Amino acid sequence: MSSSPFDPENAADSGGMRKGLTSYGDQGFSLFLRKAFIKGAGFTDAALDRPVIGIANTGSAYNPCHGNAPQLIDAVRRGVMLAGGLPMEFPTISIHESFAAPTSMYLRNLMSMDTEEMIRAQPMDAVVLIGGCDKTVPAQLMGAASAGLPAIQLITGSMLTGSHRGERVGACTDCRRYWARFRAEEIDADETAEVNNELVASVGTCSVMGTASTMACLAEVMGMTMPGGASPPAVTADRIRIAEQTGAQAVQMARDRLTIDKVLTPAAFENAMRVLLAIGGSTNGIVHLAAIAGRVGLDIDLATLDRMGRETPVLLDLKPSGQHYMEDFHAAGGMATLLRELKPLLRLDALTVTGRTLGEEIERAGPGFRQDVVRSIAKPIYPQGGIAVLRGNLAPGGAIIKQSAADAALMEHEGRAVVFENLEDLARRIDGDELDVTQGDILVLKNIGPKGAPGMPEAGYMPIPRKLARAGVKDIVRISDGRMSGTAFGTIVLHVTPESAVGGPLAYVRNGDRIRLSVANRELSLLVSDEELARRAGESPITPPTAERGYRKLFLDAVTQADQGADFDFLRATRKTGPRP
Repeated sequence: MSSSPFDPENAADSGGMRKGLTSYGDQGFSLFLRKAFIKGAGFTDAALDRPVIGIANTGSAYNPCHGNAPQLIDAVRRGVMLAGGLPMEFPTISIHESFAAPTSMYLRNLMSMDTEEMIRAQPMDAVVLIGGCDKTVPAQLMGAASAGLPAIQLITGSMLTGSHRGERVGACTDCRRYWARFRAEEIDADETAEVNNELVASVGTCSVMGTASTMACLAEVMGMTMPGGASPPAVTADRIRIAEQTGAQAVQMARDRLTIDKVLTPAAFENAMRVLLAIGGSTNGIVHLAAIAGRVGLDIDLATLDRMGRETPVLLDLKPSGQHYMEDFHAAGGMATLLRELKPLLRLDALTVTGRTLGEEIERAGPGFRQDVVRSIAKPIYPQGGIAVLRGNLAPGGAIIKQSAADAALMEHEGRAVVFENLEDLARRIDGDELDVTQGDILVLKNIGPKGAPGMPEAGYMPIPRKLARAGVKDIVRISDGRMSGTAFGTIVLHVTPESAVGGPLAYVRNGDRIRLSVANRELSLLVSDEELARRAGESPITPPTAERGYRKLFLDAVTQADQGADFDFLRATRKTGPRP
């Protein structure tokens, strides 16, 4: 008796359409039913016998950062078919930073769960992850890391820059700069409306070294994209060609069974930390790296990050730490130019999705050429890494500051605390002329951590109080347990851990307390005795927030602190797989 084409074991590896059969109690029937339905879409048996490559489609009318998703999907499909695979597009959640309430970070873990479960539930031998906006790339890498299949990231790409009255502008460092000028009454409402039309000149992600660009660069150095995959702008032919190459490589990865755990190794995370520091990357990058690492059984060591920071200068001259934009970085050779300069500090043995090591890919990229966007280690933009890790009695679990985008005059500072209990308190009082605040004070914002807001919003970039802005003040020390956009700038301490909503020391800071910030000493200290802090804690015990139902309850009950990536505790790997990167 000949074997049946509906025998689930008919293929040696039980891959393709035989993979992950639906449970009906009869696997042969499961395959028979699956093929019957997919043939209703016009597929032949010859097509269905090829390696199946899933393509995660995160296009959405609410997500202009992914506005080129249809073109990218077409190119990926072309690459898959040219390489002999069968492309299968499927949708997942799409998150855009400025269209997600209360914050995109609140939904990152949900998107990761959606991504993981759709990869698990549907038959595919490898998956192409299409993402770009801030939380989408980390969510996809988190989900794919947990699912364990061969996976390759395709970045949507950055937007083009615009022009306002002869000045080149781009989202979103210039968004914040012009809004600050408006708050300071340096420009009027008409000019504000005019520049609003120019800040985002095309679809694509922010054109500066914000979180989207940071995660694009980290994805490439971790080996999760095709070489050169981080920098091409969204609307360019280069981006489309990368998409086609990505589709073809996904087929090869499926055949080679190059699973994601072989790429996301301790060496890959060490390289990512090094690049995060060298590009003046978003402070959000460390939270996302911690979350991705947690999915493969690793922990990011903040002490190691800080040690790396002392020996890794900022080399990339992009806003907000420098002057250029992502399209300039691409014209300067992109990540290959940066990695060539960083080569002595990198783990060159780290494997990439091409099957070659990072060192081999750097060699294949060639010798480079003269350009002025990536500096040499001898002449950096900033002598240390962009991020410094602070500790002290105000942040026993650590806090971070983007020192490359801070005011040098405020890096060693002691001042009086001006405290805001939450976002509502900040909004109510920050612009009042009666606010008791001077340029030498320190603004403190509580309850914007993972549980506090919830979702750890990018509200750590507190506005300069209007009375000070009108007086010409451009920066003031700000401290919170929240995040800020990678496009932001200023002397801003973030991710104070533990957060105030779970009873961290930040919860007990009062107006008038003295706080000392010393970036040189990596210190963040509340100049209040331990006995006084204990007394305050006894007087005002903290009850962590929860909710009655739904995703909000799940989030509040399960989210971890910033040092563990603000992931859900039950999504982290159940065992450690290697040493701390």
